[in-house]
Amino acid sequence: MSNSPASRPAAPATVWTARGRHPGPAAADAVRRRLEKLKADDVLHSHAEPDDVDRSREHVFEARWLAPGEVTVRARLALTPLRGAAEGQQWVLVAEAEQPWEPRWPSPVSMFWPSEPGPGGWDHEAVTGLRLGDVNPLPEDDKELRRVLRHAVRDTWCVHVVVHEAMTPDERGRSALVRLLPEGLRHRVVEHRAAPQRLRAVNWVLDDYGARVPRGGAVVLPGSAVPPGYDAERFSVRSVFLDGNEPAEVLDAVRRFDALPRPLPDGGDQALAALREQWHLMTLEEQLVHARELVAMYAEALDAMTKSRDLYRDAAERANEALAVYRESAGQGALPGRKPSGPSGRSPFQHLARGLERLRGGAVTRRPDATPKSARESAPAPENGPESGPESGPESAPPSDPAGS
Repeated sequence: MSNSPASRPAAPATVWTARGRHPGPAAADAVRRRLEKLKADDVLHSHAEPDDVDRSREHVFEARWLAPGEVTVRARLALTPLRGAAEGQQWVLVAEAEQPWEPRWPSPVSMFWPSEPGPGGWDHEAVTGLRLGDVNPLPEDDKELRRVLRHAVRDTWCVHVVVHEAMTPDERGRSALVRLLPEGLRHRVVEHRAAPQRLRAVNWVLDDYGARVPRGGAVVLPGSAVPPGYDAERFSVRSVFLDGNEPAEVLDAVRRFDALPRPLPDGGDQALAALREQWHLMTLEEQLVHARELVAMYAEALDAMTKSRDLYRDAAERANEALAVYRESAGQGALPGRKPSGPSGRSPFQHLARGLERLRGGAVTRRPDATPKSARESAPAPENGPESGPESGPESAPPSDPAGS
């Protein structure tokens, strides 16, 4: 079975995922202070910092709160060290609600991280380090441009939108277009800006992925697994006015793209499994439900083991019965059941015995002198007769003398 993003099922509608980078030091302290503040303000129902994990590899925080409409939300943030960096952490955040996720709900990011991240804060894209929900000018260097755009077009965690500046904007046009999105979506959007003279270089890279930026417009990139219903034309904006006004068409394209059914991002399935299976903040009712689920699971496993044992025992008994029948038939009827090996029905051993008897009888008939001398002397003399007398047989006649005749 293929495990490509296109073949995986769509992410559950109740799940919200995000990933980023905190390049500065003391990321865990920032999360801890934020959780304690929101708990003191009664925004959070509860939070925890589980100690049954290896913190040299992963630092975990959990929190639960109520979304509007009394919907319980559970979230898990995991911090892992950045590879090849002396400091900094990569963070993965997964939240799951009791109902399908609403864009108007508070962002789970704001429950763990400060609302004002600062220059060394948490709001950086995990791979490239670009700012989430902010303006990111595309590099002037062609090699670096290809690296950034190729990652952007393949990224499964964030929504990437590329905006071309038809002319150099003023101060009002330099602010991010996606700043007016709901924060739950804004915290997962990267806005790229292409300078006026860089349109050809940008489209030269994007053409390989079926996307193209209109001159003075914008396009939402498809990601590595193109969602069903994605069409670059439908998610392109022909003209974008960088004058500080609300970019309604750009915001609508981003919202429509985010609403498309997509699979969980790469590694998101493991993060969701950790949220569901390693959750610590359980109420008494949840603990009871969890205990009942464990009992049912163990009962099912025990029943399966019992059935397997019974099947094995029945199979062993049938095998023993068959073996006993085979041994009994082999012991009673092995010799009578053999087919005759000769025309007379006798075995080769019987033929050999009869042949030896014939040889023995023939030897006795042809060699009478082989009788011992003692036996001849003790034997009675035969009676005289015309047939048995010593003179009557040709063997008793004296030999003729050829010289005398």
